[in-house]
Amino acid sequence: MIDWQRIWNDDDSMRRFSPTRAILYLFSLVYRLIVHLRNRLYDRQILTSCKLSCPVISVGNLTVGGTGKTPCVILLGQLLERLGFRPVVISRGYGGKSPGPINIVSDGKNILLDARDAGDEPLLIARTLPGVPVITGARRALTGQAAIDRFGAQVLICDDAFQHRQIVRDIDIVLLDAAKPLGNGHLLPRGELRESIEGLRRADCLILTRCDNACPLHPDIAKIVEATGVPVFRATHRFRDMVRLSDNETWPQDDLSGKKVCAFSGIARPESFRKLLHEAGAEILSFIDFPDHYAYDHRDLEDLERFFRTLAADYWVTTEKDAMRLAGHPEFLKKTRVLRMEMVIQPSIPSFEDFIMERLRG
Repeated sequence: MIDWQRIWNDDDSMRRFSPTRAILYLFSLVYRLIVHLRNRLYDRQILTSCKLSCPVISVGNLTVGGTGKTPCVILLGQLLERLGFRPVVISRGYGGKSPGPINIVSDGKNILLDARDAGDEPLLIARTLPGVPVITGARRALTGQAAIDRFGAQVLICDDAFQHRQIVRDIDIVLLDAAKPLGNGHLLPRGELRESIEGLRRADCLILTRCDNACPLHPDIAKIVEATGVPVFRATHRFRDMVRLSDNETWPQDDLSGKKVCAFSGIARPESFRKLLHEAGAEILSFIDFPDHYAYDHRDLEDLERFFRTLAADYWVTTEKDAMRLAGHPEFLKKTRVLRMEMVIQPSIPSFEDFIMERLRG
């Protein structure tokens, strides 16, 4: 398997010329041209976007994975429900095996697909938002219309859709990781950028994730913010609690303090998971990284269990997203505590809520 993170990391020890990086850089130039031409065609309305009959909020990013889109979608779903709207989440369903153009993950009452068919992130959204329907499918116009026709959606939350311009958006939210908002500065496949920084001019608001109030803007992003006047919010990811999914028993964050922990995850930014454990006061005996969206098999889990027992850990801990992919291994889940987190807008939610309401009224 290709170690993309190492290839994208320009600060590693391999500073000499790399043929792999050189070839990927050439491919990234072709990719840049294709993305630029596609955006120009949409900007000039040669390619047209479909206008749906209810407001659409897009949650996306400029880089590949790891900015906190799923917690943001959940936060928006909870916010819209509290304000009296009937939201529906539509998603591409990355990693899901269901081939249909419209796949109902949740009808707002029952969860109908598992992680294998739906993808881990749509399933996590459906479990966390029990009253909100979740639909996956490659064509957002189809899934969006299905959300309106079948579930009477009053607001659509479009997950990971900043670059998918098939439908008109009323609010385009772009998330940027405060530590590396532009990755290594290169476009795919040489770097993590899905499009150039100029794409931020389409955004209606920016959210810097994993930062506090004092977190500064990248100078190039600051120039675009000054030119466009786009509002900027800041968000942190907070440890909410731990849960054992087999019986839904929960424990507070304090329960980790001083405990010996073995942790594993298959997410884009595992360092954020490690940081939450460290801040909770856990003694981390081992921390094992798997690739993002990794599909665990019996051999993986047998190896983990053998290793963890050797270390005599108090707890085995993983993330909620990983737990979605472990549903087919209930015996392992019984022994594993799942860390649940949530996004918190800084300095407070009301200003972000006011922004959303103002745009929806408009």
